[in-house]
Amino acid sequence: MMLFGKLAQQLYGLNFKKLPWSCDSRCFWGWLNAVFNKVDHERIRAVGPDRAASEWLLRCGATLRYHGQEKWQEDYNLLPTGPLHKYKIQAIDATNSCIMSIGFDHMEGLEHVQKIKLCKCHYVEDECLERLSRIENLQRSILEMEIISCGNITDKGIIALHHLRNLKYLFLSDLPGVKEKEKLVQIFQTTLPSLELKLQLK
Repeated sequence: MMLFGKLAQQLYGLNFKKLPWSCDSRCFWGWLNAVFNKVDHERIRAVGPDRAASEWLLRCGATLRYHGQEKWQEDYNLLPTGPLHKYKIQAIDATNSCIMSIGFDHMEGLEHVQKIKLCKCHYVEDECLERLSRIENLQRSILEMEIISCGNITDKGIIALHHLRNLKYLFLSDLPGVKEKEKLVQIFQTTLPSLELKLQLK
């Protein structure tokens, strides 16, 4: 299978003497997820940002939908072939995925992403949202975001989203790290007055 072939290539280049075999299983899976998130800039140059980001997202367990298509891509091995410029990522659903900050450089060249859902993303931290919010293309394109049950997200990460100047809808739910709801509301009312902000926070 292509996915495991890709993983094998990545593993082959590592020094196995330095692998964390003595760590507990959580440490090992964290290391493996970091391998899945590693950015291959040569690959991005070879196939373009949308294809490379598609491979990253699917490796990490996310799904995506291309512009002009209704079907969601769920299987790494069923990625479409043909002209690579034809397939532009429009929506990302990262529910239960292992995406993490080191992989967010894959988002740099994306120009058509309109919707992102982050749900139960245990490796997503404030740094991820700050990185995403600094990408000029995404500042223009993103219209909707949902962030649900991401325990490492705090007010700092959410506030960074005000840089997404065309954001029209933001849903926040079950984020124990977010403490200052009133402050968030004030910031978004000032910076993004047309934003529909929905909160289900304690």
